[in-house]
Amino acid sequence: MRKHIVCIASEQKGNEFLEQASSDGWRVTLVTRKSLLDAPWAWDAISEVRSVEEPAQPVDYVRAITNIAGSEKIDRVVGLDEFDVITAALTREHLQLPGLTSSYLRRFRDKLTMRNIAAANGIPCPDFIGAFNETDINDFLARVPAPWIVKPRFEVSAFGIRRCETADEVWGVLNDLDNRNNWRDHPSQFVIERFIEGRVFHVDSVVEGGKVRAAGVSQYGKTPFSVTHHGGVFTSSTVPYRAAIRKSLETVNTHLLKAFEYDRGVTHAEFLQSSATGEIFLLEVACRVGGAYIANALEYACNFNLWREWAKLETATKEHPYKLPKLRKDFSGVALALANTEEPNTEHYVEEEIVYCVKKPRHVGFIFHSKNQKRVEELLSIYSERIANDFLAVAPAKERYDD
Repeated sequence: MRKHIVCIASEQKGNEFLEQASSDGWRVTLVTRKSLLDAPWAWDAISEVRSVEEPAQPVDYVRAITNIAGSEKIDRVVGLDEFDVITAALTREHLQLPGLTSSYLRRFRDKLTMRNIAAANGIPCPDFIGAFNETDINDFLARVPAPWIVKPRFEVSAFGIRRCETADEVWGVLNDLDNRNNWRDHPSQFVIERFIEGRVFHVDSVVEGGKVRAAGVSQYGKTPFSVTHHGGVFTSSTVPYRAAIRKSLETVNTHLLKAFEYDRGVTHAEFLQSSATGEIFLLEVACRVGGAYIANALEYACNFNLWREWAKLETATKEHPYKLPKLRKDFSGVALALANTEEPNTEHYVEEEIVYCVKKPRHVGFIFHSKNQKRVEELLSIYSERIANDFLAVAPAKERYDD
């Protein structure tokens, strides 16, 4: 009898995960929002699909999967999106299935818990404080140099972040949030943090037995905060393999995941290198695949796909243990932007290093692959300008991912 994995996906993503789980001989059930039933899922890999009505809450997914368990044995439950990670844990707890618990996973979802654990284990973070007590906040603002950012504890990417130059601006943001009179926007749902100028990197890891088995180290062009709040072309590219900063990032990433007691799965961690001091700080870490086609870019550079490796880890057994593919050390980069037309025509973009074209409404993007790091950087520079001139659209910054 085939083993059965249920995948929660509140957003359309993770087709490679579904395909790999099916290829490994598992029965795959997808549970998603009703509005996504017509999305381009990997239907050949899916044995069954269930939907939840909108707006769906975690309990709706738990109930839907519990109903599946009434007639079909479930062996694994996985959440594919950032917002599905805790939902999957709640489902596992309700059905008494193996896997990470919701209380444990809070360290990957709550940026305040994340910082407290990291700081307690000697991993540098920008100076921070939870927005709880007026006296403590004023002491923090008096002690820590401006500027500061007020950051949602549970959002993703750079949504909802406010930069403040004065203490009055910080209090203006907190009072505005408090006056909204809802729990999601309550000031205690935010963390106040020193804003540090610098370069932002991401380390995307495959972890087994508490050890990092493979990791891609990349650098953003414009920071996610800048792209989210000011627009522009998002880029990310491979950090040279012999670069000192790469070794430093690999070391701090390993230290971070050990401190978080992470045993098995994939992670996406973001780090900041201060322009003033060169020091590396943790920005955030998540136990899921990074967005913006990072997994695809890493596959071309390093020969591992985070979605597929995650699926292989979830479906591994004593009889069929996890096996990492042979790695390589090439270079890749991704350029991505909002487009000013529904289906951008990019037929005139013909460089041989283009290995992937993004096919998504009102988006334009490419992945470049080469054995030459300078060529990838050159193409990212050229195409950032071409995309900006030909297609770029700028949307107002959203406060929340689901706005």
